[in-house]
Amino acid sequence: MLFTHDTEASLQSMSALVNTRETRLLESAADLDDFCRTWEFSGSRTGDRAELDAVRALRPRLRTLWDLDENGAVDFVNTLLTEYEALPQLVRHDHWSWHLHATRSTEPLAARMAVEAAMAMVDVIRAGELDRLRLCAAEDCSAVLVDLSRNRSRRYCGLGCGNRINVAAYRARQRDT
Repeated sequence: MLFTHDTEASLQSMSALVNTRETRLLESAADLDDFCRTWEFSGSRTGDRAELDAVRALRPRLRTLWDLDENGAVDFVNTLLTEYEALPQLVRHDHWSWHLHATRSTEPLAARMAVEAAMAMVDVIRAGELDRLRLCAAEDCSAVLVDLSRNRSRRYCGLGCGNRINVAAYRARQRDT
């Protein structure tokens, strides 16, 4: 494991949130409910359109992390932590052992998501692993990914691009023979 379990989960949920722009999977409150259930976001929820709009507005902000160098990422993370008045605390809930939360569970969902992403990025930056944030290598895809593989070999997002590219290459080889 490269990072702690909660950091890896936060990085993966952050990239999944950003990629909902590609998949159009965050169109309704029910979609947001599913997303929060899948990625185990705890805390209060309003379930209204304002909450959905706030989370959707967070996506392009977080997407910028994939384009920043280290200094830019540090500035971005510090801005998020300051904006949401993050105060890290050790917590334990549900099936999670001790881990960090930096907002109260009563803060708006978008604020908790932003701070969770920022806290995960703190670990990425401190470890010098910013290059693990990548864009999908498929030419027709603009999704993002976090490469948590040991050998840094992940090239495709989780939206099926790797399989699609491999099948196309296989079919091309079959045609050539």
